[in-house]
Amino acid sequence: MLIPNERIAEFAAALREGGARVVFTNGCFDILHAGHVRYLAAAHALGDVLILGLNSDASVRRLKGETRPVNSEADRAEVVGALKSVDYVVIFGEDTAEDLIAKVQPAVYAKGGDYTLETLPEARIVESYGGKVAFIPLVAGKSTTGMIARMGQK
Repeated sequence: MLIPNERIAEFAAALREGGARVVFTNGCFDILHAGHVRYLAAAHALGDVLILGLNSDASVRRLKGETRPVNSEADRAEVVGALKSVDYVVIFGEDTAEDLIAKVQPAVYAKGGDYTLETLPEARIVESYGGKVAFIPLVAGKSTTGMIARMGQK
């Protein structure tokens, strides 16, 4: 289910007040692959509800280059939102999820194992309210950038 960004703070607060352990993750999720599916299942297992912050098309272009995203934010939201491990999707336009995390205040912020506390700008916000940052190991050989590169070679 897609939650409007302007409503996510009150929505997440209601989930927390209802006793749910909220987990949050974010990313582009441009071309969904098995690494994404496994990552999101592992993130969901850290709590009761998984909210996924999805980078807008404009932020994906800034982060990944003018040829990205391959799929529109509406299509990406529909695809990730259809996964059983993703309970809610919210689209954000900033380059980092710092503002969104401040609104959601998840019990757990999940990110891929290619990050560390030192390289994750959102970590200080999560720690400021007593939340936990969890790193989920990447699935070797599974990446959207790698897939796109392999398609270009054919």
